Parts: sequence; structure tokens; C-alpha cells
Amino acid sequence: MLSRNTIVAGILVAMSSSQAFADSGLVTKQSKHTVQETIEKFEAAIKSKTPGGWMIFGRIDHASAAKEAGLEMRPRTVVIFGNPKAGTPPMMKGATLAIDLPMKALVWQDDQDKVWLTYNSSEYGAKQIFPRHGLNVPDDAAKMLEKFLADASDQATQ
Repeated sequence: MLSRNTIVAGILVAMSSSQAFADSGLVTKQSKHTVQETIEKFEAAIKSKTPGGWMIFGRIDHASAAKEAGLEMRPRTVVIFGNPKAGTPPMMKGATLAIDLPMKALVWQDDQDKVWLTYNSSEYGAKQIFPRHGLNVPDDAAKMLEKFLADASDQATQ
């Protein structure tokens, strides 16, 4: 049986982890699905916006790469996605923005087999990423992107 102190310590660790995510500009949502299902649902949500210019550029399967190196890691897959109609004009003004775009979402599994989806908030992009390249993001554009990301991530995790 777990002691009261162990439970309290676990809650504090979880709270500090959530706070660390919030402070770093990361949005993390628990998924009700497997890693593979979450990836597929997230990609389907992005692809459903293809008429608006959204697309999937690819995936990076870190666990598979670790396995090839003789190491074992829980699932960690990065989905690379973006909207060239929206991302190309700022990249033309600031070439170094291409180091941060396209956007990425990480689907991962923790040590308790819970599945999560993590991405940079649009606020973080607008206040940290774009300014470091000498670029500004209008508030309305950041809000539209945040709604898009929230909707796509909800479709993937719920």
C-alpha cells in the first residue's frame, strides 16, 4: 500500500512537471488512444485542413532510431506539419525561421503507459520563436493558430 507521503510526493512531481510544460510554452494533452492511433488522428486532423494549405511533412520515430542503435526507448514520434501558404512569407523575410518551421507535435508514452501529445503553443511561437528571427506575429494570427492547434490536438486525443 502506498504511504500518504509517497502519494503527496507523486502529486507534487506531477504538478511541477505540468508547470514546467506550461512555463516552457509546451501544451501537453493526455490521449485516450494508443500512440499509433493518436498519431493517425492528429495527422487526419491536419490533413482535413488541406484546402487551407495545411500538410504533413513527415514523421521522426525516435524509438525506432534508438532500437537501431541497440537502445530501447518508449514511443516518441514527432509529427512535422505546417502550412506553406502561411509559413513561406515570413521565412522569406527571415531565412533563419526555417530552423523552427515547420511546426512539430510529439506523441509519446510515459513510464505508466499513458499516451501524450505535446506541441509548442502559438503564444510561445509569437512571443519567442518568431521574435528571435526578427519577425512579429499579429495577435489575431496567433489566436487563429491556437484555435487550430487546440482543435487538431483535441481530435487526436479525445
